[in-house]
Amino acid sequence: MLRSRTIVAAPVRSASTTWKVITDLVADTIAVSGSFTRREAEAAMLAAAPAGRMLIAGGHLDRHPLVFVAGAVHCEITTVSGTEALNADENPNVIPGAATATTFTIFLPSPEPLAKVVAEAAAGHARLSVEAPPAPQQRTAAATGTPLVDTDALRGAVTGR
Repeated sequence: MLRSRTIVAAPVRSASTTWKVITDLVADTIAVSGSFTRREAEAAMLAAAPAGRMLIAGGHLDRHPLVFVAGAVHCEITTVSGTEALNADENPNVIPGAATATTFTIFLPSPEPLAKVVAEAAAGHARLSVEAPPAPQQRTAAATGTPLVDTDALRGAVTGR
C-alpha cells in the first residue's frame, strides 16, 4: 500500500539532521521485521548519507521522493524546505506493514546533476538502488488472490449461524 512521509528540512533542520530523521524512520520501520535489525537499515542509510545530504540540501527530495519498500511498506519519503518547512506537519512514526518483510530496498532518486554521486552511493550497499521503484501493491482480490471480505463469515455473523 502506498504511503508517504514528509520530513521537515531547511531552515528548520540542517541536511545532516534531516537525513538522520529519515534514517531513524527507515530503521525504526525495518526493526519491527523479524528478518532484519535496525542496524541493517542504518548501514544502508549510512552508505547513502553523502548523496542523501546532497539531495536534501539541493531541494531534490522536495520534488523527487526516496522510496522505501519492505514487505507491505511502500513509502515515498520527501522533504519540505523554505517557508513551508516552518509550518509543516511531519509524521516520523513507524510506517505500518514491515512486520512480515523478508527483503527491503531503498530507492534513491538520482536527478541531475547528482546522478553520478547517487549511483556511487547506491553501489556501496546491496539494499540501495537508483532503479525506478516498483509500483505499489494494490491490496485487492486480484493482487492477493483472495477476497477482501469473507462473505460466508459475514453472513454467518449476521444471521447467527
